[in-house]
Amino acid sequence: MPHDISQYALIYLAAINLVTFLTYGIDKYRAKRGAWRISEKTLFLLPLLGGSVGAIAGMKVFHHKTKHWYFRYGLPLILLAQIALAAWLEF
Repeated sequence: MPHDISQYALIYLAAINLVTFLTYGIDKYRAKRGAWRISEKTLFLLPLLGGSVGAIAGMKVFHHKTKHWYFRYGLPLILLAQIALAAWLEF
């Protein structure tokens, strides 16, 4: 049973990180064209839901939100908190 839960968790994390990465790319694309944007609230919610790796990768690849200190420092802090939580749950 625990194996099933960890397998589902990995699938979830892969999916949420892919969605988050694509969301950052879409928002950057829209920003360049002056189109309707994805809210910063959403861009922070997705990492909080487990997509922090996707968000950090999206920032790096798309050069998006890199000048905002709360993204530049907040996203790595979210990732560190998630790693700490995962380690705590594992042990």
